Amino acid sequence: MRVFALISLILACSLSGCIGADDILPEKRGEPGGLALACLQDDKFKKLELHFLYEPGYDPIAMNLLKTRVQEVCDKPGGVIINAKETNFDNDNTWTASDVRDARWKHGDDAMKSTTLHWYFLFPKGGFAESSVLGVAVDASTVAVFKDSVEDAEGFFGRPSAEEVERAVTVHEAGHLLGLVNLVYTSPIDHEDPDNPGHSNNEDSVMYWAIESTSIGNFISGSIPDEFDDDDKFDLNGMADGSISCRNQLWS
Repeated sequence: MRVFALISLILACSLSGCIGADDILPEKRGEPGGLALACLQDDKFKKLELHFLYEPGYDPIAMNLLKTRVQEVCDKPGGVIINAKETNFDNDNTWTASDVRDARWKHGDDAMKSTTLHWYFLFPKGGFAESSVLGVAVDASTVAVFKDSVEDAEGFFGRPSAEEVERAVTVHEAGHLLGLVNLVYTSPIDHEDPDNPGHSNNEDSVMYWAIESTSIGNFISGSIPDEFDDDDKFDLNGMADGSISCRNQLWS
């Protein structure tokens, strides 16, 4: 399983960042994108519950935005539900992908419970092992966003603001749970950045490779995107209708 990280200054991908997998996952936990079809289609899972687990004082600000973005691309006739819970993770220092995964499965439940699909978004104290990384997807249903690092990514004069960065990073990591870009499929459109696998080469996409780096303000001019672009949506629609085949799915 691949692990992508954006390193400050050169922002090149390595094997320990945005999409984190520093060991082999238990089969039922899968890899980022492993529940893409479970979200995009309604064959089994009629609802999606977005769980936000956050340390006191680390309240997520993008919950409603993420709900909107997911509703735009996923077929969930029963709706998308937000479930926010204050959680003490007992770790306020450095996090690895394994730490994030362990915390999610300690405080969370099965992602494929009944006819509701469950995704978890953790907002802990501290930062990721690669200090330039703002968010990470560690398995098929788990994301962490590091608000302390997000605050550090705020630019001079508040542009971009920490709030803008957090919104973009949250949606970006959800995009990895949906398999973007080319994590569990191969797009017929050439929009994956060749130097940063798993990310878009379009700075108007929330999947742009620089979104989750602390140096984001150096690489994106103007507003930071917080939505999927046309190429991302083309891929998601193709996966949903079967015209683009998906691999490594926990359920299909």
